Amino acid sequence: MRVFEVLFIVAPNIEESDIDTLVTQLSDVATNQGAQIVKIDRMGRRRLAYPIGKFNDGHYVVFTIEGSGAEIAELERRMRVTDAVIRYITIRIDEDLKRAEKFRARRAAHAAASAGSRRGSRRAEPVLPIGDDEEGDEEEA
Repeated sequence: MRVFEVLFIVAPNIEESDIDTLVTQLSDVATNQGAQIVKIDRMGRRRLAYPIGKFNDGHYVVFTIEGSGAEIAELERRMRVTDAVIRYITIRIDEDLKRAEKFRARRAAHAAASAGSRRGSRRAEPVLPIGDDEEGDEEEA
């Protein structure tokens, strides 16, 4: 299964109850297509980085969806024809999650290895450079 993040921005002039119905409609579309909604994150009303049409802010909503990818096309089509949605973006994040898990495991293994070597890593005598003492001895003899 692939994991996607779908972020969409709803126009600021839409009522909270209408945003709730829009979110449930879009989540129902995804589940009816065979996807599983893992998480719905409502980020609230935020200022946009640049004006979109006549809007300077909007309501941000993020879906985290597990599915095959075919249901994303239908979800994007619905958002494209909905006037309340002013922008949307879909990102596939399963490869990023795998990469992050690999780094996390490598970091944990490195921390465990370095913790064991720090305890007994005292040196009894200093290390001298090779060749300095021996060359002087040979010339004197």
